[in-house]
Amino acid sequence: MSGFGSMLRDYLEYNKISQTDFADRLGISQKHMNEIINDKTSISLELMMAISLLTDIDVNLIYYVENKKNVYNKLINKYKTDKEINKLLNSYYINEMEKRGWIKLKDKSSLVQKYLDLVDFLKVKDLDTFNSYVNKRFLFKKKDESNDIKISLWINHCDNMINKEDINTYDSNKFDLILTELRNERIKKYNEKKIIEILRKYGIILYIEDALKGSKIRGCCKVMVDTPVIYLTRYYKEKSSFYFTLYHELMHIKKDFNMLKNKIYISEDEESIDKLALEEMLPGSVYKSILDNYSNRDKIAKENKIPLCFLYTRLAKEGIIKYNSNEYISNIEKID
Repeated sequence: MSGFGSMLRDYLEYNKISQTDFADRLGISQKHMNEIINDKTSISLELMMAISLLTDIDVNLIYYVENKKNVYNKLINKYKTDKEINKLLNSYYINEMEKRGWIKLKDKSSLVQKYLDLVDFLKVKDLDTFNSYVNKRFLFKKKDESNDIKISLWINHCDNMINKEDINTYDSNKFDLILTELRNERIKKYNEKKIIEILRKYGIILYIEDALKGSKIRGCCKVMVDTPVIYLTRYYKEKSSFYFTLYHELMHIKKDFNMLKNKIYISEDEESIDKLALEEMLPGSVYKSILDNYSNRDKIAKENKIPLCFLYTRLAKEGIIKYNSNEYISNIEKID
């Protein structure tokens, strides 16, 4: 791939400036000048500035062209062929991300530009740095390279999308107030916007986005400086499933706030956190009362601000009723 050297040669020829004369103006040797013209050496930032001053060519253009050449050389040295470079890009699901609007590809025909667009999306120096960052920052309980990359890309997209304006300062002492407001909200028709507003009021960012196809994740959370952030996917199809995932991440924030400043913990099975989430959805004491007074189950649930979908999902999960029963089907609230 050509760098800025060929562009500089054309400029000199068009303006009838000899390479020797231009080298003297730059204060470099003829040999060095020849290497620049023939793209056999990198151009230092100091020389880019000097060339820009002498030619009125935007230094940003010079840097951009040189950077593309240097990136391509590094890629071809490591991966040997364009086919292997393309394979690398596809391993980051760049085409699916482009279709979803997560990433903008400035030139789909250029492997180097696609690589640069990917690195820009990831907000890292290069892909090796991103992989190192993921291994350091993300704690996957079960290693699955393909799934781990998909999850990392999803989280990165969510990072790019969240807006922290008008977020109040998080105060862990007010955590119970969050749960109280959610108890009042959850008995109403599912309203995603309202739930997001409640959490933002107490200094927690909630962002919901479809994950990449085949990703095995329902949600995760982290702490950005002092602001808790929750990301949820849209795998849930019922209100009870959504709230279970939300409560799961909220309980992580309550229990693991300091740990989440350094790690994003991702796991398919976290029994202790699941128990806390289930307890918030349907407290054990209330559930026992329902089982002891089964004929009054709906009345007891409503008195304790327990959505009936929470109750009947629990009953079906524990085998007390069947998933295909009228009791279950008529009380499950679907999410559009």
